[in-house]
Amino acid sequence: MRLDYLVTEEFNGLKVYNILRGPMKVSGTMIKRLKKSGGILLNNAPVRTIDGVKTGDILTVIIDNNEGATITPENNPISVLYEDESFIAVDKPANMAVHPSAGHQTGTLAQAVLWYLIEQGLQTKIRPINRLDRDTSGITLFAKNAYIQDQLARQMKDNRVYKAYLGIVHGVFSPEKGTIRLPIARKEGSIMERVIDSSGYDSITHYETIKVHNDLSLVKFVLETGRTHQIRVHSKAMGHPLLGDGLYSDIVTNLIGRQALHSHQLSFDHPITGKRIELVSPLPEDMKRVLE
Repeated sequence: MRLDYLVTEEFNGLKVYNILRGPMKVSGTMIKRLKKSGGILLNNAPVRTIDGVKTGDILTVIIDNNEGATITPENNPISVLYEDESFIAVDKPANMAVHPSAGHQTGTLAQAVLWYLIEQGLQTKIRPINRLDRDTSGITLFAKNAYIQDQLARQMKDNRVYKAYLGIVHGVFSPEKGTIRLPIARKEGSIMERVIDSSGYDSITHYETIKVHNDLSLVKFVLETGRTHQIRVHSKAMGHPLLGDGLYSDIVTNLIGRQALHSHQLSFDHPITGKRIELVSPLPEDMKRVLE
């Protein structure tokens, strides 16, 4: 990937390093890598980060997308929602972990995506931007290089990424639209489970009830923060746990075999073009059957 930056008058006389860290938003770690690879050019000629620039110069960064993979690729089909040189968005099925872990060393989405990228001639590390629970379905985003990962992670941190989920809960929220603001912490003695605790991290979930049928509601959740299990914990705290949630609900059901939660919409600014990217994943079949 090649990034070109035209030096304007306001940056005349500054050092290359200042432009990289400033308007080009290149991390310090990546600058070190670029220096080793010779990936920093000024007017198409190699340049040092301590050299100065002048108005009209073109500062170029050459990012190598080819890196050694750190996991084993696996030939499993994936559903691609969007792809370009910078990133790939995949529709993750339920019952699939995003990344290998002690409990799920094979059959993960990351391994399937890596196989897909290798088949396209791209040797790279897998860089997930948003991580869904194993049993949560929907949009999962992967960056194709470290620069894109840094830019998208910054948008996540600055709350410039719109993240909307669809979930089916027991009962009906009252009011049917509102905001849940309850701090979340790790449950003492548990690696996985989270609880509402005043010592926890500030956590904000906006919700809107879309449809009610008998004692179940289809709810749209929009995350302002991104804590582990946030929607699941907040729903339980409000007295309306997600249908099928074996960790945060004691209500037994045969309507669905996992928590009824789906990453439905993801919107962010493209790190290179600045264009707003709007991704949508339709409701999966198991949640459709519950509604029907």
